Amino acid sequence: MRLPGDVPVRLVLADDEALLRRGLKVLLEADGRVEVVAEAADGAGLVDVVRRFRPDVALVDVQMPGMDGLSALRTMLAWPDPPALAVLTTFDLDDYVATALELGAQGFLLKDAEPEALVRAVLDLAAGGAVLDPRITARLLPKMRGARLRPNPQLDGLSARERQVLDLLASGQPNSAIAASLGLSEATVKSYVSTVLTKLGVENRVQAALVAHQVDTW
Repeated sequence: MRLPGDVPVRLVLADDEALLRRGLKVLLEADGRVEVVAEAADGAGLVDVVRRFRPDVALVDVQMPGMDGLSALRTMLAWPDPPALAVLTTFDLDDYVATALELGAQGFLLKDAEPEALVRAVLDLAAGGAVLDPRITARLLPKMRGARLRPNPQLDGLSARERQVLDLLASGQPNSAIAASLGLSEATVKSYVSTVLTKLGVENRVQAALVAHQVDTW
């Protein structure tokens, strides 16, 4: 896990539209904090360049020819040390995007997000954060696989401090930012995050964020 700082975050972009990739590359590299080290037009190409370039973060379109984004995510998430993986999509996504969440994708971003928001999302992903575009949370995730908003009783099992950690995690904060907000060490925050995931019965930070938003997707 790389903490964004003087060294740019190394990013791979995967999308079958070359013009979109070119535009995203220009936007993301504009202030020097992100470096696009490789691009891919399909899932097989993505798996190949991620293996060769070992980026910190990969932004993955779902609908690509040949091996699609979901298949690529499944392959890479089986590796012992995959990069931070986030889906980069549009509002008219199909229901199967919910599978990306179940596979362990660490973020869902929209292609029309403001450049500053995309840069911040990449930096947060590199630092171990979970990133959900608020519009996806509000409009799309509750609809996936018949999901519905309802209180989650598992939240009641969290201590006050664990709930604070969860709330900050759900806002997309990496461990370093959570530690700064709560006056804790990053090691302590990491321990809290692990405990929260266990108590909620989820596998990753994005799933925990959805529980915090009281979205029942399982």
